[in-house]
Amino acid sequence: MGRIGAGEIVVLALIALVLFGASRIADIGKGLGEGIRNFKKAIKDDDEPKQLTEKTDEKKA
Repeated sequence: MGRIGAGEIVVLALIALVLFGASRIADIGKGLGEGIRNFKKAIKDDDEPKQLTEKTDEKKA
């Protein structure tokens, strides 16, 4: 008890399809994908300045 099987997932997917419609679900998926992509880009951009400053410090030495 407490586990979600394939049958329950199918039922939940069908309920979501009926409630939101296919186009709305596609929009939600697109929005989630863009959000994840922006999050990864922000993390990558945050790491780059540290790497650049380390490289410039090495060149000065």
